[in-house]
Amino acid sequence: MSSIGSSRALALMARKTYLETLLRGAAGLVHACAEGAKQLASQTVEPALYMRRRDLVLDMPRSVDALRQGFEQRIQAALTAVRLARPLDTKPVGHAVSADLSLVEDSVVEHDMMASRLGQTIADRAGWEYTDLCSRLSALEGLSEGAADQAGDVLRPQVLARWLIASWMESGLGVGHWKTLQTVLHDEATHLAQGGYHDANHVLLDHGVKPDIDLRPFIRRTKDAGVAPPVNRNTGSTRAPGGATQMGNSGLQPMGSAHEETRLMTQTPGLRRPSLPPQAVLGKLNQFVADKVPSFASTQVLGSQPVVALSPALGQAMAVANQVVRRHADADMGMPTGSPAALLQDLQESKRALKQAASTPNERAIIEIVALLFQSILTEERLPASIRVWFARLQMPVLRVAVTEPDFFATIDHPARALIDRMGACVMGFAASSTEAEDTLPVEIKRIVQVVEAYPDTGRRVFQTVLIEFEKFLERYFRDENESSRKGVSLAQQVEQRETWAIQYTIELRKMLQNVPVHEGVREFLFRVWADVLAHSAVKTSPSSDETKVLQRAAADLIWSASAKHSREDRADVLRRLPPLLKTVRDGMARAGMSADKQDEAVQQLNSALAAAFSARSATISSAHLKEVTERLEALDDVLPDLANVELDEQTLRDLSGHESNDLEVVAEGGTMPTPAMMAWARELQIGAWFQLDYRGSQEQVQFAWSGLQKQLALFVTPQGRGVLFQLHRLAAFLQAGLLVPVEDEALTVRATREALTKLNADPERLLS
Repeated sequence: MSSIGSSRALALMARKTYLETLLRGAAGLVHACAEGAKQLASQTVEPALYMRRRDLVLDMPRSVDALRQGFEQRIQAALTAVRLARPLDTKPVGHAVSADLSLVEDSVVEHDMMASRLGQTIADRAGWEYTDLCSRLSALEGLSEGAADQAGDVLRPQVLARWLIASWMESGLGVGHWKTLQTVLHDEATHLAQGGYHDANHVLLDHGVKPDIDLRPFIRRTKDAGVAPPVNRNTGSTRAPGGATQMGNSGLQPMGSAHEETRLMTQTPGLRRPSLPPQAVLGKLNQFVADKVPSFASTQVLGSQPVVALSPALGQAMAVANQVVRRHADADMGMPTGSPAALLQDLQESKRALKQAASTPNERAIIEIVALLFQSILTEERLPASIRVWFARLQMPVLRVAVTEPDFFATIDHPARALIDRMGACVMGFAASSTEAEDTLPVEIKRIVQVVEAYPDTGRRVFQTVLIEFEKFLERYFRDENESSRKGVSLAQQVEQRETWAIQYTIELRKMLQNVPVHEGVREFLFRVWADVLAHSAVKTSPSSDETKVLQRAAADLIWSASAKHSREDRADVLRRLPPLLKTVRDGMARAGMSADKQDEAVQQLNSALAAAFSARSATISSAHLKEVTERLEALDDVLPDLANVELDEQTLRDLSGHESNDLEVVAEGGTMPTPAMMAWARELQIGAWFQLDYRGSQEQVQFAWSGLQKQLALFVTPQGRGVLFQLHRLAAFLQAGLLVPVEDEALTVRATREALTKLNADPERLLS
């Protein structure tokens, strides 16, 4: 089983790996919680909740270092204890050992309840990774199944929960702040634990420990392994890659109602609203089928239910049916060998065989419903024929999940539906945007389908895993591989980078000149103009390039030139250095895209400052001061932070119209004042979704191709490759006014469910026939 030693050594390695993953991610957890607190405080809520969130944001900067250090120290202590085979202290928070019975303080009880809730959340969301890990450790250590989940084991979710809560309390944040940020804390702790369990499982699988538990363990689950809410399925788009949420009165709430609320609040004809929301359509289907097939009612119950075993006869029939579908697509080349009509005919014949193999009325009803869903999907003419065949190959895996997982028909959020909806939203306009054989989007869809087929017994997990993979692929695809969007995304990223660095350069220049007597005209020029020139050069060449260094030195020369000149020698020196300096200034402004009129205005402002220097009316800068400023200017590139660490918002972003070019339009006007719901919807738009844009007197379809780091910028591209860049507020304004409307009012599976319900109403007997 192992090439490195005994089973005990392997078990030790798994626990060490888990703790090392926690240690690496501790700082990220604390940072994410701080960012989550800021997001909460930015929302419009009731006054009392707003005050609690504001107080949290004000208190948190003083405590984050202590929180991170305390959390890391506890993990490090556990890691040391595991390495040295010492017993680990996993007592509940605040508990003390006493020989006498005594009353327990209320705070101890409160902390224990908090730890219990957090531990249960981690167990619920990371359950299968943790269960698989315990099963493998039990096999290694010769224990009964599940015995690894013992009270003192460092792997237990409750242990991580106690470490985090103890660190939180010691940092001075307190119970009230914990409750205000509870949902964020639960999400981040779950993500961290999932990563640890995954890595520990990976180590054991590398050494052959019970590989049959999970057939897809080598694909790491990302931060939000959940599936998109039904609201965005209604627009043909799903959850954003970052797993964003909407802030409500009780903390972070799932983005389940933002889009529907938006539709109800907005009366513009551009936003079409279906007669029933998606979940209600599914509910009507459940009710109809349950009336005809009583045993079907159990599928409407949500919750953790045991997986239903697939009968051997039905499993064999499904394997045969899958081979029938495969004949329509070469397994290696992915080329269709038959028409969609022939494919549908084969699927219809396979359905009869499946129903004959079914052992219960419930199975026959599920077979019929899934067949109707895929019949609708496969007759969707906007799906290219070459891609439709790969959707068809998902029918048997989806049928297997529908039969074996009782909650498949209970929620619109099942990952199998989410995957189909997500791929469908992207390829509806595929034929119009690209017909090149080398395009990687159909290749990725083919790969995903083959992965699902390869692991038929993993149920929803394989769908969930490939859904996450597809989201990551889309980011890379539009940025690097899609010909229509690649240039626009590159330009949008440069805009974001330039704006971010311009903000940072302005901040640093203000700090640098705070106590330096600089002429006001030069000061304003440096803040308003030269910071952007420096940022442009940093983007085009690099912050440390020779070109950028020349511009930094020019700033120092301007500061010196505008200081009072009392001697003839100093004035002569200024006159000698001024022409090349002004040429450098004009060249820098020109390269940054500044118009000639704006350049003349800026130079006139500088001339006024220099005239004041010659008349000795400006302040004098000492040589020591000037030397310090020059050195700090030359080291400006050292202070540029990572883009993700700079706050971008509507207030800091300037007028972006200066970035407009033939390949990139910047939307600077239009729309109506957006509501909070519209702002939330704008943040939740999904990469790849198609929209109808009404802008500058023309209407055209555009695809959402890129979202900035703080989602303050959003890029849409036309099929011809022209980029249209929105700031978040303007994007929400266009959604509010109906100037940007989803092309698909409903996702594929929602529309297919409606059509299936219509056919069943017309012929109820087909359920069991």
